[in-house]
Amino acid sequence: MENMMLFEVVKLGRSAMQSVVDDWIESYKHDRDAALLDLINFFIQCSGCKGVVSAEMFRNMQNSEIIRRMTEEFDEDSGDYPLTIAGPQWKKFKSSFCEFISVLVRQCQYSIIYDEYMMDTVISLLTGLSDSQVRAFRHTSTLAAMKLMTALVNVALNLSINMDNTQRQYEAERNKIVAKRANDRLELLLQKRKELQENQDEIENMMNAIFKGVFVHRYRDSIAEIRAICIEEIGVWMKLYSDAFLNDSYLKYVGWTMHDKQGEVRLKCLTALQGLYYNRELNARLELFTSRFKDRIVSMTLDKEYDVAVQAIKLLTLVLNSTDEVLTPEDCESVYHLVYSAHRPVAVAAGEFLYKKLFSQREPEEEGAPKRRGRQSPNANLIKTTVFFFLESELHEHAAYLVDSLWECGAELLKDWECMISLLLDDPLPGEEALTDRQETALIEIMLCTVRQAAECHPPVGRGTGKRVMTAKEKKTQLDDRTKITELFAVALPPLLAKYAVDAEKVTNLLLLPQFFDLEIYTTGRLEKHLEALLRQIKEIVEKHTDTEVLEACSKTYHSLCNEEFTIFNRVDIARSQLLDELVDKFTRLLEDFLREGEDADEDDAYQVLSTLKRITAFHNAHDLSGWDLFTSNFKLLNTGIENGDMPEQIVIHSLQCTHYVILWQLAKLSEGSSRKYYNDYGDIIKETMSKTRQIDKIQCAKTLILSLQQLFNEMLSDLGHGFDRSSSAFCGIKELARRFSLTFGLDQVKTRDAIAMLHKDGIEFAFKDPSPQGEGGPPLNLAFLDILSEFSSKLMRQDKRTVHMYLERFMTFQMALQREDCWLPLISYRNSLQAGGDDDTMSVMSGYSSRGSSVRSKKIKPPVATVGTPSMQTPVMMPSPHLTSTAMRDPKRSRDDGYMGVYPLPHEQPPPHPHPQHHQQTPSQVTWMLTQRQQEEARQQQERAMNYAKLRSNLQHAIRRGTGLMEEDEEPIVEDVMMSSEGRMDDLNEGMDFDTMDIDLPPSKNRRERSELKPDYFDPASIMDESVNEMKGFEDSTYM
Repeated sequence: MENMMLFEVVKLGRSAMQSVVDDWIESYKHDRDAALLDLINFFIQCSGCKGVVSAEMFRNMQNSEIIRRMTEEFDEDSGDYPLTIAGPQWKKFKSSFCEFISVLVRQCQYSIIYDEYMMDTVISLLTGLSDSQVRAFRHTSTLAAMKLMTALVNVALNLSINMDNTQRQYEAERNKIVAKRANDRLELLLQKRKELQENQDEIENMMNAIFKGVFVHRYRDSIAEIRAICIEEIGVWMKLYSDAFLNDSYLKYVGWTMHDKQGEVRLKCLTALQGLYYNRELNARLELFTSRFKDRIVSMTLDKEYDVAVQAIKLLTLVLNSTDEVLTPEDCESVYHLVYSAHRPVAVAAGEFLYKKLFSQREPEEEGAPKRRGRQSPNANLIKTTVFFFLESELHEHAAYLVDSLWECGAELLKDWECMISLLLDDPLPGEEALTDRQETALIEIMLCTVRQAAECHPPVGRGTGKRVMTAKEKKTQLDDRTKITELFAVALPPLLAKYAVDAEKVTNLLLLPQFFDLEIYTTGRLEKHLEALLRQIKEIVEKHTDTEVLEACSKTYHSLCNEEFTIFNRVDIARSQLLDELVDKFTRLLEDFLREGEDADEDDAYQVLSTLKRITAFHNAHDLSGWDLFTSNFKLLNTGIENGDMPEQIVIHSLQCTHYVILWQLAKLSEGSSRKYYNDYGDIIKETMSKTRQIDKIQCAKTLILSLQQLFNEMLSDLGHGFDRSSSAFCGIKELARRFSLTFGLDQVKTRDAIAMLHKDGIEFAFKDPSPQGEGGPPLNLAFLDILSEFSSKLMRQDKRTVHMYLERFMTFQMALQREDCWLPLISYRNSLQAGGDDDTMSVMSGYSSRGSSVRSKKIKPPVATVGTPSMQTPVMMPSPHLTSTAMRDPKRSRDDGYMGVYPLPHEQPPPHPHPQHHQQTPSQVTWMLTQRQQEEARQQQERAMNYAKLRSNLQHAIRRGTGLMEEDEEPIVEDVMMSSEGRMDDLNEGMDFDTMDIDLPPSKNRRERSELKPDYFDPASIMDESVNEMKGFEDSTYM
């Protein structure tokens, strides 16, 4: 039990680690062999090994022999070990394990680690385990060795500091005059310095042993997690003790590993380097490394792993802070364009880089001078720079993405709306170049995006990560920003609209600003006169423009301002009503003249009617204009167009659109109080429609019903996933709908025979269409659809059930017939529904697979060749299913190539021939297909019985001659071995082992098959690194080595 105590305590992680270590130190002082044995077993047990090192083994066996014995006792059947086991019990094991090693060294740093026994034994054990073929040993020991090295680096750093202090004290004492010099103190300081130097040498020897024995081999281990551990820790060493480790001899390992094929390893390289570049005092030591590996870091900004790309950009930002000369303009441009990335963390990191590069240089303000505002503020040039960058990037539809990328680092700049307004309205200063029309358009678009970002507090579409709950501080900032936006733009928006009234693009963006106002401020801030000015400008814009986007923007602005919760509602509602009265009166007058003139109407008359109609239609989209009776006017216009046939196309389009809005508004009103009545009427319409379609074409009606059920099933998969519960309301609802569909076929099975058979065929094909998402051996993705399809089994005639059952078996494998798990219940229930009333000779549960011997023999029986003129079972003559369209059916989130062959054998169907009307009557009926299938099945079974009889007779004769039992000569059943051999499991367990420094020959044991040879897994650069890592070989020879 003592052996287990240390491991159990660390695993639980409930005790203070220092008290645990202190207890071990006390036991070590009392009996160091017993305590060290506990520590050795601790590392063995932390690796997941059930074996225990005994006192006799510890005294008489070398470490290599102990490791070999523990390897033999390792549990091969499980690849899990404490560092990889999931679950709450093991959640904190790694951190507790690392903390134990760190505290152990810290508590032993003044005496025990120098006794040339404890540390030598531990380092030797960990070095041997790190070369083990067993992954669990190699992973655990490498982590322990790296954490041990980190703890020793801290000890070495403390020793170095103490040595420097001692040296300074010695120099100070020695420089005193002879009369005041204390020789005894000099003697003590010399002795202390000598002691510290000896300890320093001891620690360096230990670190060299770990570095050369473990790190040099394991940083290139085939297991990515082990490589990541090594790189993470060497970064810590270089940061903690830069005098000893921050040189090219150690940096080269990080540089090489940046080409690792695994993202987690590349990520550790970048985070290790960030810790170094963050300290500007270390920049001089990184110059050679930066020049050599800068291009690799720049290329990693486009890494396929987003986390790696983000850290690469952050590392380049730190490089930019350290020196502005390292990165070329081409390097910077490769990062700039990432501000438009759809992945927000990448874009934000690139935005910080852009801000540091372009916006960090701002004009200094003189102390005591009044703060400059507007276009004279320090932000003016920075805002212009933002506009220039936006225009040069040529991604003018993505201003929102640029603003979002810069928001976290440059919110103060982007919220300087006063400066933006001044740049647009005020005249340029003497000597200042005015903004061009294109630059003003870009500035207005950026200004709108900053207002939206401040008011809504979420990223633009495509970058959102779901709804996030804002903190109290964020909510307060949002309210303050909306107040500031309203106070500034309520005053500035009317003159901005007046200045750019004729520019459709500028006006459209400016008119969207009131959506983000706090409308209460119009009243509390006494800004009613500015509201009147805004309404006048909007009316003038409506009268000037016919562009749809501008008109819709005006309509949205009125809709935003017409909020009954605020005091300004009456004022805005009156202005809106006056505008609409004028538009409707004008439209009515123009329309009467236009219709009266008829063919004599000129283009100008048509243009006047069209422009007025476009304005009314744009408003009718967001406002209820039922009070103006637009339906009558539009009906008259459309009716005249139908009678004469000479109505201009655009007038017809907008008239139809306006009529459409009239109907929608009426339906919205009616639906509020009488939704149930219309629902019942709608149900009657659908029932009558289904009845009529069945009378026209029974087969196509059946295909439509099964198609609708398939659509609902696919939508359910998209929402709930493939592991849904069949008792869920969604699935039960589909099944209930299938039951109701089944009732519509009535009781006359003869009339609906072909339609029902076609329905089952389409349903079976759909159920087996896609393979299992769980891989081979799992149920097909749509297998549960058979549960729905079983609702129609009662509508099959007795003889047709057998035919459908035969068709079902073509999709089944031998293993499927044996399955009894819950996920296979739809198949079982569907087969049972087909057996009800069917023939007993073919409707057994096993369906031809009832005996092991017969199943084996049946594999050797060739199917009968279809005769000429007889349709094959693999190409049943059925009408093709209607094609699915994207608007009619939403497939689950799956993709499959056209040539994909699933896990389950699908029937090979020839593409349906193009229909020709003159040959339509020659198509064989569904009954013919079913009769043909039955005839072929009977012929196949007759041939199978004949072959089985001949074989049985031959076996009987052979058995009689030999006088033995029948089973001795019977064929061995073909059973797939689903269990991995112990050798195969060991290969998985030991994948990627490295035998650079130690080869272990394992003798055969009782619980292991004998291995003929253990091949060392030597390091192959191509298997881990990119090809570009080979280019650094010359660099290693010429620079680092």
